[in-house]
Amino acid sequence: MNSVGEACTELKRDYDQCFNRWFAEKFLKGEAGDGGDPCVQLFKRYQLCVQKAIKEKDIPIEGLEFMGSSKEKSENSS
Repeated sequence: MNSVGEACTELKRDYDQCFNRWFAEKFLKGEAGDGGDPCVQLFKRYQLCVQKAIKEKDIPIEGLEFMGSSKEKSENSS
């Protein structure tokens, strides 16, 4: 699947490959450890690219929920 911006598609593929490799070779075998996420820098680069593409394409994102946002809202309103 391509990314929201054509310029981001290669970054998405790189991140997806890194994550899938880590998930299959480390996480599922219980070897995730405390080494952190080896794909975090790839994800950050991809995230910045997507944010830029959203702004350039003037895609409205108001009202969208992002990972963890609805859980955090319900916990904060308690």
